[in-house]
Order: sequence, then structure tokens, then C-alpha cells
Amino acid sequence: MLKPILNDQEKSVLRHLVDGAKHVVVICHQNPDGDAVGSSAAMKLMLQRMGKEVTAIAPNPFPDFLRKIPTAADMLLGDRHHQKIDRALAKADLVMILDFNMIGRMGEPLATKVAATKAKRVMLDHHLDPDTSCEVTISHPEMCSTCEVLLRVMMDMGWADGMTLEEATALYVGFMTDTGNFTYASNRPEIFEAVSFLLTKGIDKDRIYRTVFFSHTEGRFRLMGYLLYEKMEVMEELHTTLMTMTNEERMRFKTKNGATEGFVNMPLEIEGMKLSIFLREDTEKKGLIRVSTRSVDDFPCNELCAEFFNGGGHKNAAGGSLRMTMEEAVEVVHQAVGKYENLLK
Repeated sequence: MLKPILNDQEKSVLRHLVDGAKHVVVICHQNPDGDAVGSSAAMKLMLQRMGKEVTAIAPNPFPDFLRKIPTAADMLLGDRHHQKIDRALAKADLVMILDFNMIGRMGEPLATKVAATKAKRVMLDHHLDPDTSCEVTISHPEMCSTCEVLLRVMMDMGWADGMTLEEATALYVGFMTDTGNFTYASNRPEIFEAVSFLLTKGIDKDRIYRTVFFSHTEGRFRLMGYLLYEKMEVMEELHTTLMTMTNEERMRFKTKNGATEGFVNMPLEIEGMKLSIFLREDTEKKGLIRVSTRSVDDFPCNELCAEFFNGGGHKNAAGGSLRMTMEEAVEVVHQAVGKYENLLK
């Protein structure tokens, strides 16, 4: 039996806010991943089941394979649907912030618009150092995903009793993707108790895996082969790999933004590797390099990203960004791994 994670005050305030809301906006972070989209979809479906009018927003487009999550294809995009988003925020009496720890992570102009709205705000997240300006902030960095946090909240509030198959499916995607299909950040027994609960709701976890991971384009596979063969640098003594990708290379293989989701995990399959770093040019902001890192065991990706890449995250999965050329970013990576040489050797 899973233990409650909410105290009485959190339950009281959360119930008051949700019961009193009629128009709810659900927002996830920029460059949404499976956990961001899955938690947003599950939240939207649950609130609709409770009779609320719900608008779900993603700051920018996400990979096509995540559009197969129930209701995900209906999410408004912050860089495209400006008028619809403005109308939704004007009507909103409650904003649910999912899978990020500070307002700025939704990017502009959404961050400014949400900060200006009179609606109450609730944050559910699993990243370190959460923003506490919301009426309710429920943050559990020890949990594997925001979908786990949301499921536990639903259980504590009694909202999980009527959970639909679609809600359970969306939640499972977050568990699955934010743990690399349960290959990292997934040793807590509570994770599998929670997944067992989702199985009782009828999810087919094998089909969900195939739907998410077996639905890529030929271009993605050719790009993956090119990056692994031509662009991967292996620093054997430091047990580290580095891959880079420019927008010209992405377009050469006719792939969309988000097509490289999961690429950063692959070099860790090389025996002995402890750290994988992936640099890619931002598709919209010239001069911005996006940084993704993954590690195994005790190497602190979050500390590395906070110190060198203006970012953060979890111990084994973190990211950031650099405003410079790709060549300069590669130099920063070499400086960073040199600084952490003792932990990597």
C-alpha cells in the first residue's frame, strides 16, 4: 500500500482550488518530453472527468511519437496558437504547472502571460529547488517522474478511483520515458506498486512501449547512424562520450524537431561508459546550443550542468544551454569533463 505524500493542509488547499475552478489551463515545460506530455494529458483527462473546461498547452512542438498519447495531439502550442492561448488564460481560474520547477522554464511569451494572470497556480514536479510562489507546490525529487507525483496525488485525493484507461496510459508514458524504460532512477519499490495500479486500469504496457518507441521515421534512423558513426567522440580514459548535431545535419536527414529524443542514452550502452553528452543547435534560436547529459551510477549530471551549462536536473539525467558556437560549446564540454576527471576515471 502506497503511503500518502500530501499533508492535510496540502489536501485541503488543493481540493478547494480544484473544486472551485471552472476553467483550468495545464502547462508543461519547453521542449516537452514523455513525462511532460504524459502528465499534462493525464491531468487534462482527469479534470475533464470532474466536469472542468480544460486547455492543455505545450510551449513549443514535441516529437510526433508523443502525439499518440491520449489527447496530446490537441495541445495548443505556445509558439503558434497565440490567440487561443490568450483567451484560455483570460478565462482561467486555475493554472496547473507540470514537470518544471520555475515559471521561466515555459519560455517566453508564456512565462510573462502566466505570471500576469489572476488565476491561482498549482505546481506538480520532481525537480530540485522548486518555485514556491504557487498557491500549492508539490515537489518530490526522489520520484521517478512527474507522472508518479501526479498519480500519488490522485490517490491521496481520491481522484484515482474513477481513473480511465486513457488517463492510466498517459501516466504510464511518463513512468516509462523518464526512467529509460526502467533502466535508471527506478529502484524504488513504490514505482512498481504504482505501475501495478495502472495495470489494474487495463493498460497494455507492451503496446504503449511499441507505440512510443517503434514509430519513428526512416530519417531518424539514418540520422542516428550518422551521429553515432561520424559525430561521436569517445573519451576512453574519462569514460565519457560526446555527440554534436547542427541544424544543417538535422535537415539533411529530413527530421523534425524532437527527432533526436533518446539519442543521448545510446552511448551509455558502450561498456564502461559513465557519462554521455549531446549538443545540438536549437531549431529556432540562432546561437543557442542545447545540452543533454545522461550518466550511470553516482555521477552527478545535475551538478555538471549547473556549473557549466546553465542548467540542472536529476543526478543521472540533466540538461542546459549555451549561447555560443558549436565549436565553443565543444570546448566547454572538454573543460567540464576535465574538471570532473576524478569522478569519471
